Amino acid sequence: MPQTTLRNVFHVPAPPSAVLAHLSEPSSHVGLSPLVVAVRDVRQASGESRFVSVERFHFFGFVKYDNLIEVTLRATGEAVEGEVDSPGGVRLGFRYRLTADGEGTEVEDVLRVHATVRPLLWYAARKAREVQLARGDILAGRAATML
Repeated sequence: MPQTTLRNVFHVPAPPSAVLAHLSEPSSHVGLSPLVVAVRDVRQASGESRFVSVERFHFFGFVKYDNLIEVTLRATGEAVEGEVDSPGGVRLGFRYRLTADGEGTEVEDVLRVHATVRPLLWYAARKAREVQLARGDILAGRAATML
């Protein structure tokens, strides 16, 4: 299965414990990706959360498609990680490594994108990279509510 790895590092003006708590909460993922408009069917078990995330895509400016993806989320002492299983053969592994950085947190955001065929991988990786680059600004903007 073709795959690619994407990495971004950014700063959030909130302590690692606050960022960890925020990223560990399934409801916080709404809007964390500009595509995610809802989270539902949250299930908690043995140190992880599983939920359905609704990604909303718009094609040609007027065609709306809601992609329902299965998400598994786990928090460790210094990271939040998990997997995404999307219809159509796209799989994503993610890890947000959190390191104290002055009065804030350095976040290393690593995504591993897998797809059944290379053209699908190219599309999924392009969208994932757009989301990844936006995530730093989104989390920094939420920092005041994390404190």
